[in-house]
Formats: sequence, C-alpha cells, structure tokens
Amino acid sequence: MRETVHVELGARAYDVEIGPGLIDRAGALVAPLLARPRVAVLADETVAALHLERLRAGLSEAGIEMEALALPPGEATKGWPQFTRAVEWLLETRVERRDMVVAFGGGVIGDLAGFAAAVLRRGVRFVQIPTTLLAQVDSSVGGKTGINAPQGKNLVGAFHQPSLVLADNGVLGTLAPRDFLAGYGEVVKYGLLGDADFFAWLERNGPALAEGDGGARVEAVARSVRMKAGIVARDETEQGERALLNLGHTFGHALEAATGYSDRLLHGEGVAVGCALAFELSSRLGLCSQEDPSRVRAHLRAMGMKTDLSDIPGDLPDADGLMRLMAQDKKVVDGRLRFILARGIGRAFVTDAVPRDAVLSVLADGLRGR
Repeated sequence: MRETVHVELGARAYDVEIGPGLIDRAGALVAPLLARPRVAVLADETVAALHLERLRAGLSEAGIEMEALALPPGEATKGWPQFTRAVEWLLETRVERRDMVVAFGGGVIGDLAGFAAAVLRRGVRFVQIPTTLLAQVDSSVGGKTGINAPQGKNLVGAFHQPSLVLADNGVLGTLAPRDFLAGYGEVVKYGLLGDADFFAWLERNGPALAEGDGGARVEAVARSVRMKAGIVARDETEQGERALLNLGHTFGHALEAATGYSDRLLHGEGVAVGCALAFELSSRLGLCSQEDPSRVRAHLRAMGMKTDLSDIPGDLPDADGLMRLMAQDKKVVDGRLRFILARGIGRAFVTDAVPRDAVLSVLADGLRGR
C-alpha cells in the first residue's frame, strides 16, 4: 500500500510519498531532482546505525553517490553547536547551489538539516526522509526549519520547503514503543483540530496502529499529511489558519522547556498533554462540553500515553513559572499569547482573548494533581 500527497505551492510544490520500502527506492525517486548524481546526507547516529547503508544501497541503484554526517540523537542536537558543525561539514563536502541535502532521521535532524540547507549558499534544495512517526506526520511537511535557543524552542529558523518527502512506514517498526506513541500525539492532534471523523477512526484503530498494522499506519500518516498539506497550501507562513497546527504546542513547548528538552518529556508527549490542557481550558471557558476533554484523555490513556501534568516525572515550575515559559513562545503577537482552543472535537480555532487567570487555574489544578 502506497499513498502520494501533493503539497500545492506553485513552483515550490512537492510530493509526499507514504508507504513501505521507500528507502530502498530512494535512488529512483530522488534521481530526477538532481543536477549531478551526488547527495549529502545529514542523519542522527541511531538512524545511521540502523538504516544508513540501506539508504546508500537504494541511492547507488540509481548511480547516486552519498556522503553522510551522523549527529548525536536527541533534542540537544537542535542547537547552535551541532548546526554549525553541520553547515561547516556541508561546505567542506563542497555542496554546490544546485546540489541536494538529504535529512535522514526524526524531527530534530529534519529541522536542523532543513535550516542548514536554507542558509547554505543562500539556499540549496533538500529532501526529507523522516524515520519517526512524529516527523512523518508533522515536521517533514510544510517547510518549517530551525533550531532551539536558550530562550525557547524553534526561535531561530526559516521557511524552506523540501523538494520531496519519502515517508517510509517500514522503518517505524524499529522505533521504541515510547517514541512511536510520542509521534502518535501529533496524529491525534490532526483529528482534534479539524477532523472529528478522523479522531473517531483513531479511537477505533489506534491500538492496531500501535501494534504494527501496516495498512492502518499508512492510512493514519496519509490522512494527517493530507490535512497538513491543505493548510500549508492555504497559509504557508502561518499568517492565519496554519496556527491551528499548534494545537497543544503552547502548553507543550513550555513543558519541554521546563523539563530541559530532555528524555523526561518527548515533544509528542508534550503535545499530547498540551492538547488535553487546551481542551480542559476550552471546557472551563464554556467553549466545549465537559465530555470533550474527558474523551481526549480517555483515548490518550487507552493508548498508554501521558495525559496530565502529573504524568511528567520530576519537578516542574509553579503555574506562574510555566506561564513565563509560555510567554517566550513564537505564538506571542504584540505581547499577547495566542492559544489554539476548541468548540468541540475537530473544531479548533485561534484566539488571544484568553484570561490569564483561567490559564493559571488549569495549570495550578494540574500541578496539584502531581
């Protein structure tokens, strides 16, 4: 089973190929994009150990040479030191303006490699080959690239669309269960923000998807990517509708910062907890029924995922401290923090008219449950 989703952006349009075995066919799929048969690959060390030689073989079948740099795994890589290392390596490897950079890994590598491609020689093209569920449904599509700063997540970056995305579902079987479920947090987000039928489908099919059902995995990735592609085509640089994709992220990014971008809380876990908090806040503001946050939490719990602040190990700042971290978010406009709230499952909207006391109350109650 294979799906193709087209991201319609005029001269910068591209396809997202979804299905098993795409790494083995990478050469045939990438070759038409190349000015010369050579690519520079940025990967993380874990992915390189598992899959890099397979990618090399897939490229060599089309006569494409590959040079690769493996960077340490983990969110800490997405900062200035490893970014500088990557850019200088690409220059030393003599990557030219018409060449292609390949991002081979999860969201960290995709974001870093895409940003490196965006600034290298004022912009070279790149291909995303995402190897995690989170990257396949979210970070590899849409052209957001960047790195973290001490002040917050993704504060330095550029919009730079890939030329092709190869989402090989076959590699998802090598993910640890926790990493897979972290990615599932982003999948659930798509149902919650704009497709109640998809959320209901996930309630029915989520367990099979987690257990390795290949058809369910292709379907879930394709539906997620289709929704994101439509939103990106309508609002590429997040002037309006694209902000809906940040459902759960205002809370989630603050929680990631509070846990030091460490293994205490993976990005997708932060998004899942953030979605639950966003629906709780929406319910308290009278925007949606009390049953909606309960249904969100019930599904996340059924999947074995984090749903509440009490599920995050270790100490957290108090409610005021978390609010200060949220104030560093990119979604602050004219000093006002934008939230993505919901009038029900599948009915998210963007607002900056959220009383501070209501947010503090949700956070304080969540912290008391720890």
